[in-house]
Amino acid sequence: MQQATASQTQPAQTNESPLVARLTTDPAEIQQALELRYRVFAEGMGASLPTADQGIDKDEFDDLCLHLIVKDVHGDRIVGYSRILTNELAEQTGGFYSSTEFDLSNIIKPGKRYMEIGRTCVDPDYRSGAVIGLLWGGIAQFMSANQIDYLMGCASISLSEGYSRAIAIIDYLREKHFTSEDMRAEPRVHMPRTEVELDGKSLVPPLLKAYLRIGVKVCGEPFLDKDFNVCDALILLGKDDMNQRYLRHFVKTEG
Repeated sequence: MQQATASQTQPAQTNESPLVARLTTDPAEIQQALELRYRVFAEGMGASLPTADQGIDKDEFDDLCLHLIVKDVHGDRIVGYSRILTNELAEQTGGFYSSTEFDLSNIIKPGKRYMEIGRTCVDPDYRSGAVIGLLWGGIAQFMSANQIDYLMGCASISLSEGYSRAIAIIDYLREKHFTSEDMRAEPRVHMPRTEVELDGKSLVPPLLKAYLRIGVKVCGEPFLDKDFNVCDALILLGKDDMNQRYLRHFVKTEG
């Protein structure tokens, strides 16, 4: 299957907005995106990154993945980002990033096409919802153009305030948003569990909340990522399970 390129994917842009979402292969834009990731994950969440001395977040997947950006064209500034790996790209990298954290044997089905999103982040100055909406517009367009059956990825929950908030969030997800037992993924490192009295629903991070509203399910218990100071929930969304009504409301595209 031919992969979408930056020129093949139509930009999704809000009315009268300087924000535009598209795939990019421009080295300068990718550099900006890696710097944004550093600010969000290292400076904002306390992640320990091997490329911290360069002021970027980069790993072995970044040279082969597709880079979806949201750009403020007035300020020439990358303000939102998500990277994409397809089945074909994952073969070149040795597997999906999620497979480093989870056993995906119950998730990856023969004959199905997958896209994995990762490192999704939004500039703190642009967290009004518009950037997330544009990212989802780009993701939805890519799914349709490339006949993707399932979207998956790791949604991070910060541990910067300790485990209690994350445990409360997972407790809420376990009750309301887990997949069926036959579609679970075992984390390679478990997060400690204990009883907490917090309301997890009210603590769900905005990005994960947007995922849930789109129709995403969580494939079981989270992975404890000590390097990034987060726990990661593996998310999964079938193409037929996407909440199109919410997506149309959330992503205000031209026309």
